[in-house]
Amino acid sequence: MSLFTYLFRKNCTKSDAQRDAGLTTPPQVERYDGLVYGSDPVWQSLDLYCPKGQTGSLPVIVSFHGGGWVYGTKETYQFYCMDLARRGFAVINYNYRLAPEHRYPAAMEDTNLVFRWLAEHAGEYALDLSRLFAVGDSAGAMGIALYACILTNPAYAAKYSFHAPEGICIRGLGLNCGMYTAKDKERVLRDMLPKRRAAETLPLLNALDHITADFPPCYIMTANQDFLRHEPQALTDLLDRLHIPYHFRMYGSEENPLGHVFHCNIRSADARAVNDAECDFFRSLTEKLTD
Repeated sequence: MSLFTYLFRKNCTKSDAQRDAGLTTPPQVERYDGLVYGSDPVWQSLDLYCPKGQTGSLPVIVSFHGGGWVYGTKETYQFYCMDLARRGFAVINYNYRLAPEHRYPAAMEDTNLVFRWLAEHAGEYALDLSRLFAVGDSAGAMGIALYACILTNPAYAAKYSFHAPEGICIRGLGLNCGMYTAKDKERVLRDMLPKRRAAETLPLLNALDHITADFPPCYIMTANQDFLRHEPQALTDLLDRLHIPYHFRMYGSEENPLGHVFHCNIRSADARAVNDAECDFFRSLTEKLTD
């Protein structure tokens, strides 16, 4: 493990604990914790959050958490994900194996297992797979964009040893403060790349090279003080060329500067605005499905 990863984990653990101190499970949410989706009961486990009192089947959001591929757990993201569930969605919040202990493609393998679990258990929890969405932030935005490429680009899917579950179709993505290009970023990604195949693996992480016209519609956001705020430009340019619907928003102002993944701080009015807008975007896609 590099010194950078060690310090990154230490600092993020402290700041995330401060952000969420005192928060509890909202009374509007029912939670199912520690559901195992793989062979590792800790790192291959998920929580499912459902809004109480809602009749019929539920639209679903799968959350690929951020953390540079080296940090984060479902506990870190529980309050953010339950905040989405309060808006009428069933939300899957999962652990995946982290680098450098488990390097690429471990997180992608685990994500595929999560969607396989979802396909197998949707009926048990009244989950509507025709209204399936996904969100990711920072490295999680990169990861869920890559998984959407696996689902929509057969040539890219063939690069992986696993097969996506049949019938899984992500109808829309929420990409928050993400990184979408891997070119010239080997140093940034060094702890998650395979040690002996780093150079040849890097192109597989460049989402822009694998997005096709079948990629799902996207809500894309960043912030005026986000260190990745320039990343969405190339993505939105590509989506324009491919005629893929999207909504892009830069949050924050000179008077109200906002930083990386500010939307996870659910105490913040700015976070609530983002999460409202993203869920509204998903609802608008649902309405188009029924037109």
